Amino acid sequence: MSVTVREMLLEEVGLVIDYFHESSAEHLELLGVDPTRLPGRVQWRQLYETDFGQPIERRRSMLLLWEIDGRPIGFSSVDKIVYGKEAYMHLHIVDSGQRQSGYGVACVRESVDIYFDRLRLERLYCEPNAFNVAPNRTLQKAGFQYVKTHRTVPGPLNFHQPVTRWVYKRFAG
Repeated sequence: MSVTVREMLLEEVGLVIDYFHESSAEHLELLGVDPTRLPGRVQWRQLYETDFGQPIERRRSMLLLWEIDGRPIGFSSVDKIVYGKEAYMHLHIVDSGQRQSGYGVACVRESVDIYFDRLRLERLYCEPNAFNVAPNRTLQKAGFQYVKTHRTVPGPLNFHQPVTRWVYKRFAG
């Protein structure tokens, strides 16, 4: 099977919106997502439309699509972007049949390369819920380094929770 990671097109953002709006309460809790904080579907799409219209240097987020043999299995996004310095990554396998298959590690590695290239990063952070074992293992296998475990609200969709901070560093020489 062939794994492809590429920038998500605006017409594909429905995958992200549907993933969150159609996930069970239990799955959202594992992700640390508060369902009451999800924007409405139309509002969320409008936010992406505005962001996609910005030059990469001023974007609030960037989305990557993960595919196997041309079929979407997941996505990654970054936010808290400081162009040329750092960003915070999120990773999701939307096809539950592909979870714990090893594809996440390959997708994360390719995502890292794209984010570093497009955003000229030095550091890429990721803070999954500390109790969500799968992304923590994936990040470690993909070459991220453990920083710390702490309590925070990692993003606008999240509730206060323990997270594990990971970092991937690459400095321009």
